[in-house]
Amino acid sequence: MTDQGEESNSSDDENSTKSSTEEGSSPASEEEWAKLTGDSRAFDPGFKGPVVNRSCTDVLCCIVFILFIIAYIILGLIAWVHGDPRRVAYPTDSKGHFCGQKGTPNENKSILFYFNLFSCTSPSVLISLQCPTTQICVSKCPEKFLTYMEMQFPYSKDRRYLKYYSQFCKSPIVHPAKSLSQIVMDDDCPTAIFPSKPFLQRCFPDFSTKNGTLTVGNRTMFEDGNGRTRNAMELRAAAKNINKVLDAKTIGMKVFEDYATTWYWILMGLLIAMLLSWLFLLLLRFTAGFLFWVFVLGVIGIIGYGIWHCYHEYRNLQEQPNAHLSVYDLGIQTDIKMYFQLRQTWLAFMVMLCILEVLVILMLIFLRNRIRIAIALLKEGSK
Repeated sequence: MTDQGEESNSSDDENSTKSSTEEGSSPASEEEWAKLTGDSRAFDPGFKGPVVNRSCTDVLCCIVFILFIIAYIILGLIAWVHGDPRRVAYPTDSKGHFCGQKGTPNENKSILFYFNLFSCTSPSVLISLQCPTTQICVSKCPEKFLTYMEMQFPYSKDRRYLKYYSQFCKSPIVHPAKSLSQIVMDDDCPTAIFPSKPFLQRCFPDFSTKNGTLTVGNRTMFEDGNGRTRNAMELRAAAKNINKVLDAKTIGMKVFEDYATTWYWILMGLLIAMLLSWLFLLLLRFTAGFLFWVFVLGVIGIIGYGIWHCYHEYRNLQEQPNAHLSVYDLGIQTDIKMYFQLRQTWLAFMVMLCILEVLVILMLIFLRNRIRIAIALLKEGSK
């Protein structure tokens, strides 16, 4: 009887232990379930994470970034106070004086003249946006070929050459007794002048075509004043570089004019963009999933429209008389619009967009779980 009582008591203790263990295991199972389901944890101000003493990182980079912002502001203020936007579009001589400006010695000299146009073929022209030669303001461009040596020899008998040549020198008082090397060293006069015409307030060579051959003042070959014989093609290469400089300056002037006339619209646009960004962050907290799928479906829809548009253009070009032409037949063209008249162009665009569309759809299919995690992170990050 005693043994049976002890056994019954031990069994009761085991049962009570099991029941207490089962009751105690229920909270643990709830915590595990919470971890598996990924429920967000409520904010606990007393919670201490793995790093107790936390601080900002990349402080040095932040300081450098702020210094650069301050430097940009200072640079902009200096350019605004001391800069002159007229220098971008209007010609100035080597001393920085405007050509044709009233109240200056250049008031009646509105055209810019280059001493040595051949120096404009240097690659540095496209970097400095300036031709590395002396530039002066003149009232008119040269109308004939003349070198310094050709002016120097008949000086004692006929001074008309000196009078004409001195118009294109720094000073109207020219000493023809100077040697050519001394003239080049002092940079007083050009070694030669060529027939030119004013274009954009600058003297450009007077090019023409004679029997299919490029000429300057009806000449294909001429002396450059330094003992070398040049041709019109070399002079045209120099003129092309000046045109590139003028194009760059014209674009810069147009950009400045646009900023000057629309600065308040730009500020309004920045303010509206800031408000929309703030509103987007607020909406992201509550509708992160909806906004994400709207953007994704929008991208898919835009790519799909691009595919349809490319197919539409491709089908319309099939009815054109030159539909058989290819990119190889057209060759390299400076006008990009000509490539849009080819079927191959639209076919290539359509194939690339189709590949991109398939890749986006496959990414959505195989990365759907990661997308859900990303949406959850967006919701938490916007809080």
